[in-house]
Amino acid sequence: MVSIAAFAVSCGGDTVPKPEAYLRLDYTEANYMLYNKDCAFDFAVNDRVVVEDKGNCNLTLRYPNMKASVYLTYKPVNGNIEKLLRDAQKLTYEHVIKADGIQEQPFTIPEKKLYGMFYQVGGDAATNAQFYVTDSTNHFVTGSLYFYVKPNYDSLMPAASYVKNDMRTLMESIRWK
Repeated sequence: MVSIAAFAVSCGGDTVPKPEAYLRLDYTEANYMLYNKDCAFDFAVNDRVVVEDKGNCNLTLRYPNMKASVYLTYKPVNGNIEKLLRDAQKLTYEHVIKADGIQEQPFTIPEKKLYGMFYQVGGDAATNAQFYVTDSTNHFVTGSLYFYVKPNYDSLMPAASYVKNDMRTLMESIRWK
């Protein structure tokens, strides 16, 4: 009789929904290979990436398991380096409306003629990272990371960190032809 009374009293509380949870995402260590096609530059790319050539050395690096892509755009420098730099910076700062902040990290390897900027975009912006790399006289490459899901910085952070490391490796490994 006591057990029935205890059972009846214990079941009378309000139902509380479980809090929303996110998956823990761990990614294996990246293995890089040289991407060397008929472009004005080569670079190291993660072997898990699907590279799509869109023509004129404009490439899409797809991460199918992450629903993400890095879009690479190549432009020759023909006395227009200032315009190319302005356009690259403008593209990044268009995301300032949704971004919590944009961190700029200058990038230079003079012995390889690599100069550029890496941008980390915080918050729920459409892109988490962008960059440009140039030799300042002949070549200019931009890259932008996009995910094909609603931007949620906290849930995308593990995947974004993984791809940002690949983007930095790409920047460091570019060789101009």
